[in-house]
Amino acid sequence: MTTPAISIVFFLAAALLGALGQYLYKSGAELAGGTIASYLLNARLLGGVVCYIAVMVLFVAAFKKGGSLTVLYPIYATTFIWAALLALMAYGTPIKPINITGMGLLVVGMYLMGK
Repeated sequence: MTTPAISIVFFLAAALLGALGQYLYKSGAELAGGTIASYLLNARLLGGVVCYIAVMVLFVAAFKKGGSLTVLYPIYATTFIWAALLALMAYGTPIKPINITGMGLLVVGMYLMGK
């Protein structure tokens, strides 16, 4: 069974949204004051929740189109790469050679899982 290209696109979009959701959770947590209201009324935290809801919708859509678990879930693992790039842009968090090595291994693993 081959995985349709649209399913792969949906999972790549989900990976990007997952990374954005992680960033929004982190930046929202930095703004939260520790009260329940500061969490519930925090636009960044709510944006993170919306991102994760969109991720789940994209998962369902990809599987509905006939996507294979063994192909699609490794693609979602690119979330870690997108999160590192967002951290670099937003916080100046360096991406070290060991991180790049890990990212390369992740990509190789995704390729091998899709075979």
